[in-house]
Amino acid sequence: MAKVFFKSHNKEVECEVGEKLLDVARNADIFIDAPCNGNQSCGKCKVKLLEGKCDTEKTVHISDEEWQQGYILACSTKVTEDMVIEVPSKLSSSMHEMKIEGSDKKVDQKLYNRGRKFLDDNGLTYTTNLVKKYIELDKPSLDDNISDVDRIERYVRQELGFSSIDFRLDILRKIPKVLREDDFKVTLTYVKKKNKITILNIEAGNNEKELYGLAVDIGTTSVVVCLVDLFTNEVLERASSGNAQIRYGADVINRIVFAVKKDNIKLMQKAIIEETINPLIQSIYDKTGISKDNVIRVVLSGNTTMSTLFLGIYPDYLRLEPYIPPYLKCPNIMGENVGLNVNDSALVYLSPNVASYVGGDITAGVLSSGIWTSEENALFIDLGTNGEIVFGNKDFMMCCACSAGPAFEGGGISCGMRASSGAVEKIKIDKQTLEPKLTVIGDCEPIGICGSGIIDLICQMLLTKIIDRRGKIQKGLDSKRIRFSEHEIGEYVLAFKEDYEHLENDLVINEVDIDSFIRAKGAIYSGASILIESLGMDFEVIDKVYIAGGIGNNLDIENSILIGLLPDIDRSKFQYIGNSSLVGSYLTLISSDARHKLEEIASQMTYVELSVYPTYMDEFVSSCFLPHTNIDQFPTVKELLD
Repeated sequence: MAKVFFKSHNKEVECEVGEKLLDVARNADIFIDAPCNGNQSCGKCKVKLLEGKCDTEKTVHISDEEWQQGYILACSTKVTEDMVIEVPSKLSSSMHEMKIEGSDKKVDQKLYNRGRKFLDDNGLTYTTNLVKKYIELDKPSLDDNISDVDRIERYVRQELGFSSIDFRLDILRKIPKVLREDDFKVTLTYVKKKNKITILNIEAGNNEKELYGLAVDIGTTSVVVCLVDLFTNEVLERASSGNAQIRYGADVINRIVFAVKKDNIKLMQKAIIEETINPLIQSIYDKTGISKDNVIRVVLSGNTTMSTLFLGIYPDYLRLEPYIPPYLKCPNIMGENVGLNVNDSALVYLSPNVASYVGGDITAGVLSSGIWTSEENALFIDLGTNGEIVFGNKDFMMCCACSAGPAFEGGGISCGMRASSGAVEKIKIDKQTLEPKLTVIGDCEPIGICGSGIIDLICQMLLTKIIDRRGKIQKGLDSKRIRFSEHEIGEYVLAFKEDYEHLENDLVINEVDIDSFIRAKGAIYSGASILIESLGMDFEVIDKVYIAGGIGNNLDIENSILIGLLPDIDRSKFQYIGNSSLVGSYLTLISSDARHKLEEIASQMTYVELSVYPTYMDEFVSSCFLPHTNIDQFPTVKELLD
């Protein structure tokens, strides 16, 4: 046995000799960013060895300077003796301080109102089958000595007109005391179905005013929870954080691979429910003083992998050809079934999936976008960790998923990070001096660059001719910020460590990073192109482009077009619709009609498997250029670059 002391967390962990340092940290609930799930391909799990020795090696992800400072990769290091480790603060803070779409109440209220307008305009109501009713029962006597349950059922039959009631054991356990707390005056919360009701909660006295639900977006990178008053449909409070599953990989493939090893499905389910969603729910209770017993309905939307892991279902066949999901429409479940921090009898609903890589977050997003009621041709693009695209109108909807990877969340980029404090989110480079002007989240020192910043940076480097259209850094430029490694790999320095107090190494982006991002943006563009081509159309038929996902309002449309992420069409056609998955969850929560429409949308969407489409690879390769090998597809960009 050996001991590892994580100085940054003031925590000592005992482990087996030969155990991987990354696994030691994970077992101790110490967050170390490992987007590639420990296969040594991303280099993000750098930690600092302060004391002791270990079995490790210098990789391409560790510079000579970092190696001299004691940096090692946690995924490629085995514990051989007692050691002291420092986890860089930016690794542990990035998840908790993440800048998350859906965390601004005012911005989101506009999006909720927009979604509700689609329901209003199409005659969809805000009724649900949930009811909260105050009743006064006859008191028992020697002449009227029926059981407590029979007394409730008699009232339900005679006064409410239902033929029977149903309830769970936990309700039965509450009934005797609750009935007598206020002289047989109680409030029932129940769901009605034809001539039968199912009691979900029973409270002493008159409490008809409290009935709440939760709308949840389970993102691969981040999670947002909203508390909704089910009487007024008002969003009362929200909470958000990074998805704790991040420690097991940045993308769904790495998480699936991790989940199917040993008994890791339980770990993945624990990470999303006990370590992410439940603490967010509890923080809302703490702020509002609301009892969990009055939270009686939950709607969650996530991609197919996130939903599968949330339910603790074996996920491996999602990633294996022919890519079969375990389910599309989730069976009826209650809060107790999955351990959610709500009423045990709460009705839990997961938005329906379409295919292995198009999940409930997209069906919820389409509901909130209004494509299903539009006469116009709309292109819906979700720019989260996974790239999903929908094209259509009220008559048809086609969809696909792109292998974009985590680049839009900063993953796969050596200097990349999620949108949290210290992340560069906007960049402007002076054409003459090639000096950058950085806008940093939190108005503090830069420690990395997030997705919107990477788009700006590549665009600026192209316009200032620091890189060519292949993404290669040009030699011979007069700037100290441009340099080449011994292997002739070019890099551009965004920030020198000597200019900042807490920056341990120069903040740079290199040609490998640029190439990774070009492939990610190429996947999105080529996916959209092929999806529309499959119908015998081109980008000219698009009337609206809806942008959703984690990059947020900081996405610069002009720059995104210039690098070939988005099509070169009229800029007025583009609209950012925020966290559409969350808005769709909200609409489904407050309206049974919206839930039926959501299920109709899921059944009507046609999935296109890009990997088997004949011309997809050719289009993808052509899109891995700035902006594209066929510059004529980008006429306004062509003018800028000529």
